[in-house]
Amino acid sequence: MFVQINKDEFLKEISKKTWYQTNIVIWTIIFLFPLFFIIDLIYAKNIWIQITIVRLIIVFIIYILFNLFQSKNYNYRILLHISFILVSALSAFMCTIVSPTDLNVYFLSYSAIILFFNLQVFWEPVNSVIQALISLLLLAIFFNLFSECSIDIFISNGGQYFFIVTIISCLIPNARYKVMVREVRSQILIEKSNEQLKSQNRDITEKNNIIDMQYERLRKLDEQKNSFINIAGHDLKNLIGSIIMSNNMVKEEEIRLSLDQKEFVGYIGESAEKMQYMLNKLMDVREIEAPEMKFNLEIFDINSEVQHVYRGLIETAQMKNIHLIDNILKLPLNVKLDRVFTGQIFQNLLSNIIKFSQTNNSIKVVTSLQRQKFIFEIIDEGIAIGQEELDMMFNKLKTLNDASGNIESRLGLGLSIAKLMTREMGGELIYRSDESGNYFRAEFNVIN
Repeated sequence: MFVQINKDEFLKEISKKTWYQTNIVIWTIIFLFPLFFIIDLIYAKNIWIQITIVRLIIVFIIYILFNLFQSKNYNYRILLHISFILVSALSAFMCTIVSPTDLNVYFLSYSAIILFFNLQVFWEPVNSVIQALISLLLLAIFFNLFSECSIDIFISNGGQYFFIVTIISCLIPNARYKVMVREVRSQILIEKSNEQLKSQNRDITEKNNIIDMQYERLRKLDEQKNSFINIAGHDLKNLIGSIIMSNNMVKEEEIRLSLDQKEFVGYIGESAEKMQYMLNKLMDVREIEAPEMKFNLEIFDINSEVQHVYRGLIETAQMKNIHLIDNILKLPLNVKLDRVFTGQIFQNLLSNIIKFSQTNNSIKVVTSLQRQKFIFEIIDEGIAIGQEELDMMFNKLKTLNDASGNIESRLGLGLSIAKLMTREMGGELIYRSDESGNYFRAEFNVIN
């Protein structure tokens, strides 16, 4: 989080701080300066009433100036200079008219005023130096006008202490000014940082509320999804059960069936059993929610499974005038996989390429054994589907729109499922589409 302070903000805060310190100085003078009459009463008995009146007049003038400067927002430095000069003038005058034996008291009181002033005031150090010079100048002027003692007596009876205190007090505002400027800057940074944190906290709270709303919405959708799966699954179970029952009734009349009809009845039975198996998997809520899909692994001849899928799609290809070329190995190759899902992979790949391919086209279905791996390949040397479209179909489960209108509307769900199941069972699925046509390749480990 990066916070910047602009010049206007800084000057505004500095102004607040300076006026705060000025208030302390002015009100301290207003309340305490008249109390110095006690010193006058003790050490200047003959003129203490006149001096007290002067002190009150000075306090009254300072009070009027203070209200004027605040209301008009004048420079606070001028107010402090005027106040100090008024107080300093009376203090310097008193130091020059009292007897030498009382000089120490008035020099100490004058030193206390200067020291207090420099300890509280908030301004540039040069102003304190000016005030120190003014106080020394006032002492010199009043000494020449009113003092009856020599310069040595004047200095030795407290003048040296006053001079030392004045010099030392001039050093205080320099450090004090730097410290207070840092404090103001730190205060602004803290305030702005707090505002940013509050703003970010509000944003986080709003986003959390949105996330909670979205989560609740997704939870309801998930409940609806599970409810739909349960309803649809039970209905599908009934339909598949009807298909199996009807197919079994047809099997009982095998004597009246031709060889082709018997073969189709066998296909119907196998397909119905596979559908029932996959539906049972889908209906198992624990497996739906599980991070990994569970497979029923068994050893079987994978070439015969490919042959079974191939024969089941011949008529589908013929309906589009597509010629399937059988380059499937007749050699048994055993694998340890989920038989139903493995067949579904081949089914999805081959049925989708038939659907995407143009009419009057030839598609090669090839199986081979390479380095202890079973290789299943589909080679379509017709018009390319497009690598970008294949990427979408295999990875994003999206419907593809084709502008030409000659190619069918394409749904990449089957290919995405094929890729997922291949990976889950430890295989690898490769695809490409370029000027040579379309190519699909699935690989699985074979067992000895």
